[in-house]
Amino acid sequence: MEPMTSDSTVLLGPIVRYVGTETATLWFEMAESATISVVTDAGVRGSERTWGVHGHHYALVPLEGLPANATVTYEVFVEDRRVWPPEGRTAAIHTVDAEGPVTLAFGSCRRGDNYSDESLKQIGADALAGLGNALIEQDPSRWPQALLLLGDQVYADDPSPEIVERLQARRRSGEGPSSAIGTDAENEICDFEEYSWLYRESWGLEPVRTLMASIPSCMILDDHDLRDDWNSSASWRRDIVTRPWWNDRVVGAYSSYWVYQHLGNLSPKELAQDEMYAAVRSADTDAEREKLLSDFAIRVDRKPETGRWSFYRDFGDTRLIMIDSRCSRNLDPDNREMVDEKEWAWVRDRALEASPRHLLFGSSLPYLMLPALHYLEQWNEAVAQGSWGSMPAKVAEKMRIGLDLEHWAAFTNSFNDMAALTRELSRGENTPASIMWLSGDVHCSYVANADFGVGGRAVPATYQLTMSPFRNPLDLPIRAVNKLAIKRPAARILSKLARAAHVGPSGVEWEAEAGPWFANGVMLLTLHGDSARLRVHHAHVDDAGKQVLTETSTLALA
Repeated sequence: MEPMTSDSTVLLGPIVRYVGTETATLWFEMAESATISVVTDAGVRGSERTWGVHGHHYALVPLEGLPANATVTYEVFVEDRRVWPPEGRTAAIHTVDAEGPVTLAFGSCRRGDNYSDESLKQIGADALAGLGNALIEQDPSRWPQALLLLGDQVYADDPSPEIVERLQARRRSGEGPSSAIGTDAENEICDFEEYSWLYRESWGLEPVRTLMASIPSCMILDDHDLRDDWNSSASWRRDIVTRPWWNDRVVGAYSSYWVYQHLGNLSPKELAQDEMYAAVRSADTDAEREKLLSDFAIRVDRKPETGRWSFYRDFGDTRLIMIDSRCSRNLDPDNREMVDEKEWAWVRDRALEASPRHLLFGSSLPYLMLPALHYLEQWNEAVAQGSWGSMPAKVAEKMRIGLDLEHWAAFTNSFNDMAALTRELSRGENTPASIMWLSGDVHCSYVANADFGVGGRAVPATYQLTMSPFRNPLDLPIRAVNKLAIKRPAARILSKLARAAHVGPSGVEWEAEAGPWFANGVMLLTLHGDSARLRVHHAHVDDAGKQVLTETSTLALA
């Protein structure tokens, strides 16, 4: 696709965030304070005045009263001047059909590097660019109902070479916080301004920009939004809070996440009830808004129960519950939880209050790991908690951080809670046709079919669907480990090791039906009636130099 140009007034966006049967929201970052108007061919329009923080200007424009199951074209105006779409292009969204099929595209782990020949050779084609190029040629009625970004949308601790150059120039000029200078984080993202560079780099290039101006997106954070291994354990926290740059990183990360990712996860109704959003919009000055966000960031980092990043969306008779499996952890070594008590109560309530045909849990980290790795993490947690004595416990705690042993299996309490909830949902009347976990993080992709020991004729299809990366391939030696981890002999050996550490049986059995794959890609899950079908696509550069997707596998899940 040829490069697109847009009015320089729009620095980033429009990004379509929420689309329901009758409502939508569009997110913008503008070059200056302005009133933004979105005008549709359905006779619906919305206008918002931007609000500012740290010299940036943002708005989230709601649209209400749209026709259901319809392609709606839109134009964006600033002070009566059209700024989107570019000349000769049409911008559109497609509202949800409450009775029709639902298709969700998903994955995680995406570097924002450019598309130079060197970059394409080094880290490969971008699955989102491939998806964007494919959808540009399709009728909007065939588009996915949402794009799920399941973590590591940006890499604060491993920015692109171009961003590193900007960081070094900023450090030399004396701009921004000085806390990282001379430390191991000197070439990492430190504050809100630098986070804004990451987001603009990641979402501003074509065809990803047009993709995000067309398909609604749901997003959840993972460790690289702050730093690798974020909240892996209490010992990790004790160490990181001593770093001179950590407080600046926390404020920049949470503040920018709230602005760039979290706000758009909320429906217009939820936005109208959100106290933080109301406070930010009504503040008299940018300085007041910056303090609101700074205080909020520090508070939720230290006391996760005071905020909530998890959210849910309904697509007809499909419910998606997106779980924050990073910020809301309980890191007490004697009572580790992937999500704390308050957050888990919220997840349970959202799962049990409705009777959808398909129930999806979005979690940046897979609930069901490759079997051998699952048992390794269970063993490690048990030993770290003292099952083999105090000295092995110290070694196991270091292994937990060094080997990234921090998925659901490494939080046995939460793993068992999810298993119990799944069994509860699988019994009785109105059981879902499927219960699935959509995840990323691990830089390999696989499909695992699970049995929770419920029995009966109406048991839901239960699957772990893991797609990672969008664009950040795994090193070859670690690929070999993952290929081994899927094998039954490796799983048997490590399950015996876990039992030797007094890990009890979970009552859950699973094995990978497909994968592992290691190339950059995206999965598309289509749900209709009681059926569920998965398509696995991987990205490559074709002979014409265009980033495209190729279908690798198709599976009937239910």
